[in-house]
Amino acid sequence: MVNQSSPINFNSVYGEPDQTTPDPGLFGPASVSWQLHADAASGIGGVRALLMQALHPEAMAGVAKHSSYKSDPWGRLTRTAEYIAVITFGTTSEAENAAARVRMVHQKLGVDRPDLLLWVHLGFVDSLLRAAQRAGLANNKDVADQYVKEQVTAAQLLGAPDAPESESELVTAIEEYKPILTASKEAKDAARFIAFPPMPLATRLLTPAAPAWASVAATAFSLLEPWARQLYGGGLFGPALALPMLDEQGTFALKAWRKAVGFLPPQLLASPQVSAAKTRLGL
Repeated sequence: MVNQSSPINFNSVYGEPDQTTPDPGLFGPASVSWQLHADAASGIGGVRALLMQALHPEAMAGVAKHSSYKSDPWGRLTRTAEYIAVITFGTTSEAENAAARVRMVHQKLGVDRPDLLLWVHLGFVDSLLRAAQRAGLANNKDVADQYVKEQVTAAQLLGAPDAPESESELVTAIEEYKPILTASKEAKDAARFIAFPPMPLATRLLTPAAPAWASVAATAFSLLEPWARQLYGGGLFGPALALPMLDEQGTFALKAWRKAVGFLPPQLLASPQVSAAKTRLGL
């Protein structure tokens, strides 16, 4: 049982980012990965990835059985976001250490089989790429292919084999998984938990955090491919809208999200890992 009045924990699990070592890391500032992962659309893409990854029944069963996401949902979300930031913008050493930690977690959850690790990778790469494309980024085929190819490095860090190296290979790899994908009870429970995570009572009642987060979750859900939304029953909050309408609303909501985030102070926009990377590389 989650304590609805408990504080939200945003403590880092990877330590303070390195601001001094002149190491561009696994990708570097000229990479497509830096461009896409630094954009606000990647936050929506990260939530989409969780929804997509949950559709693998064996992977989701392992998470449901062993993960603490129900007792610490914000921790799960922030750890996922921080991991992406560390492997993208951190030094090579930071990225390798973060990946080693995640591999240990996957082993504990029983999702360290190669086919499950590959599905986790596919869900992540597809989600961040599609969010970027719907936001008006990475619409050039060469850019999309380059992003997928760069992310092979991320797959290797997790131990995922045979990662796709182009957008077309990405689509093919996902198609091969579709016969076994389903929205199990555990997956639907997780989707509802993502949409309505527990918050301190004061936060829920006195701030716009709850409706704002619900909007983020709904936008992420609308960015799923129609077949994935249909597995969930069509809609995250009830009966499905017409699928083309949901596609259009998702694109509009994503662009509105990016625009709204753009009004925030610059110091709030960049993650600590991005700021540290710019400092140590003199950018």
